[in-house]
Amino acid sequence: MKIEKKKVDRNKVYKPEAAIKLLKEVAWAKFDEGVDLSIKLGTTPKKGTAPVRGVVSLPHGTGKKVKIAVIGSGVKVGEAETAGADVFGGEDLIEKIEKGFIDFDILIATPDMMGKVGKLGKVLGKRGLMPNPKSQTVTLDIKETVQAFKKGKAEFKMDDTGVVHILIGKKSFADQAIIENLKTAVAAVQAAKPSSVKGAFIKSIFISSSMGSGIRLENASLVEI
Repeated sequence: MKIEKKKVDRNKVYKPEAAIKLLKEVAWAKFDEGVDLSIKLGTTPKKGTAPVRGVVSLPHGTGKKVKIAVIGSGVKVGEAETAGADVFGGEDLIEKIEKGFIDFDILIATPDMMGKVGKLGKVLGKRGLMPNPKSQTVTLDIKETVQAFKKGKAEFKMDDTGVVHILIGKKSFADQAIIENLKTAVAAVQAAKPSSVKGAFIKSIFISSSMGSGIRLENASLVEI
């Protein structure tokens, strides 16, 4: 593992094609590692302001199977089941979550249920699972939304240090598929730039395998100034 890490020159920036080739060379785990994208933004969270967040539909998906829960009422519960949601319900599911059930990766809710979902903030907020219109997880389009997240739509959100993390595939993906996912993800983050941010929004971009070292990418190859 130490030998593999030495192959990554921390003082060098790589074009996407070279970076992905290197990533696959230094990935040492026996399982199919994920390909993680980290983008350092030219802004950090400020008190009273919303963090940078959004969604991106990756053309080749993430390679990760996600568990989706849906809170709705009436026919929307049936739509969730038909669409392939893993967990679905109304007030019964709200009560279950309130008692500690969080066996899902994404929670979608219909607008009419958000008044009741709001009380789950303490349970869901710290885990980043609270439904939000900006992440397209508060919607009446249950079928389309569930299927989109199953196919590879991913939510992103800036963390407390001003970094966005997105899973953009697996090591086993073809190089070109990773490049296309990478470019799509970077473009989505760039499009989420708040009007209040002046100057360069994206400061630096890194990719790594789940267990590997970060490899810095050449911004000019990915970011439109």
